[in-house]
Amino acid sequence: MNMQANVPETESQAAETFWGGVFHRFVRNRVAMVSFFILLAIVLACIFVPIISPYGMESIDMSQIKLPPNAEHPLGTDDIGRDLLVRLFYGGRISLGIALAATAANCFLGVLLGSLAGYYGKWADAVIMRLCETFQSFPFLMICVTIAMVFGNSIPTLIFTLAILSWPSVARIVRGQILTLREMEYMEACEALGISDARRIFKHLLPNVLAYVIVYATLGMASVILTETALSFLGLGVSPPTPTWGNLIQAARETLIIKNKWWYWIPPGLAIFVSVMCFNLVGDGLRDAIDPKMKR
Repeated sequence: MNMQANVPETESQAAETFWGGVFHRFVRNRVAMVSFFILLAIVLACIFVPIISPYGMESIDMSQIKLPPNAEHPLGTDDIGRDLLVRLFYGGRISLGIALAATAANCFLGVLLGSLAGYYGKWADAVIMRLCETFQSFPFLMICVTIAMVFGNSIPTLIFTLAILSWPSVARIVRGQILTLREMEYMEACEALGISDARRIFKHLLPNVLAYVIVYATLGMASVILTETALSFLGLGVSPPTPTWGNLIQAARETLIIKNKWWYWIPPGLAIFVSVMCFNLVGDGLRDAIDPKMKR
């Protein structure tokens, strides 16, 4: 009885030791920590700047059109007098929100299907892996165009498109880890104790895969931001007047604006660059913290 009572405590202590070690290694990575705080500053700015600004996302003032940066409008105004600073941070809300939602959705699908494939093997593994290969063989841009034409350009449509085309990568990662973990001795002990399949997967296998999923999700956020930017720039993502970082730089398609109106496209371009770079550096830091042997 005492041995059984101590098992959960031992597992809890092991988990605390593992995550404590990950935290301390991550904190010692200065580049990753600086990137994390820059990301935090960007997120907070996207939340609070539109709240405290006297201008709304769609506040139009025809007497203030096409103004260069000035004291009243730090990033100037657009063709119909909207404040570009406010639209930049509203666009950040949308772009980061899409990245978070799409990454969460594709991780959920990937973890669920990858767990089933890795744990049960045989026909389940064969069916799910063939499904992965099918989705990965689709021409990405063509599918995006088709979905946009059928369902229209909207935020839910874009999230659905990015999630449904990205989950196979997560599924393969989870499947590979579970194939290794299910052969370990503690899983044999679970079988001997008659623990149900669902409890084995969600209680004993997935917690050991979670670290790798977190790293993938961090790096995946950067990828989704770039994809959303490209699709919106091409007119296949979120349609104006709803701002995103992608459709804010659509103005850069005109040579005159590129040469003479840098405040139209450099701020959103810089926001995309800094955010993607920081997500990648944080992801690299997490990867090194979770598996120090991978550190170069």
